[in-house]
Parts: sequence; C-alpha cells; structure tokens
Amino acid sequence: MPLAAALQRYLTNHKIGYDLILHDETPSSTRTAEACHVSGDCLAKGVLLRDHGGYLLAVLPTSHRIELEDLRNMLGHGVELAEETEVATVFKDCQRGAVPPIGACYGLDTIVDDSLEEQPDIYFEAGDHATLVHVSREQFAKLVRRAHHGRFSTREAGVAVH
Repeated sequence: MPLAAALQRYLTNHKIGYDLILHDETPSSTRTAEACHVSGDCLAKGVLLRDHGGYLLAVLPTSHRIELEDLRNMLGHGVELAEETEVATVFKDCQRGAVPPIGACYGLDTIVDDSLEEQPDIYFEAGDHATLVHVSREQFAKLVRRAHHGRFSTREAGVAVH
C-alpha cells in the first residue's frame, strides 16, 4: 500500500506535486527519518487528539514532542491524546501508527506547529511504515493552508537531527 486511499485522492484533487520514497519498514517515525537520511525536523507526524467537539490532528516534526498544555492554551479548551482504537477508526486506510499529517483529507481540523514552516522540504508517512511522501515547503503550505498554526512542541532530548 504505497499511499493511503484518502491521502492519494486529496493530493490528486488538490494538484499537489509529490515524490514517494520507499524504505525498509520501520517501527517509528524517528527510525524512518534515520532510514531515509532525513532530518527529524523535516519529517512531519500527525497526532490525533480528542476534544469536546470530536477530533483534531496536531502536526509537528518527528524530532519534537507535543506540549499539550501549550496546545490547550492556544485553543482555549481541553484536548487529550486519542486512544489507539480511535486512531484506527479515523485512519481506516492506514497501518497502525502511520498517520498522514494531512487532516483535511480525513475531515479533521488541523493545527500545524510553526517549526515545520522553516523547512525547505517536508516528508511524511504515506499511510504505511515503508513509504514517505516528499513535498516542497510550498506544496506543504498548500496542503495545510486552512489549518491553525502555532508553536506547541519542543525538541525531544537525544533525537538526532542529521
């Protein structure tokens, strides 16, 4: 499964130019960055959150960890990490843990950490653990133009940046 069906439709419908990078299957986004020789600052990950109105997708670099309290302060309401079963329900066409960070193709409100906008290229999971999507900064900006933006993550200690 090179590309999740919902993601492929969305990229095609919005005329987004992208490349696919195939790699050996990896257990985590950090390992994916290492395997593909991509900086963790450029590899975007999606984290599904739950709030009073449903679900929200937070998008941040793999090299960072989400700061829920900062996110709560920005959004003005409580958000919590969604359970694995909820993630599987929302991202039915994806392998467990391979969430594409493009919430719009799943009907999700999205918030993007500003640190991603500093990167010239963005990479993200295609819906499995063996394929990355590569887009330019401009193409990524088109993908998340309707998303909320802000700073809600900090760099993980000990994560290699390359």
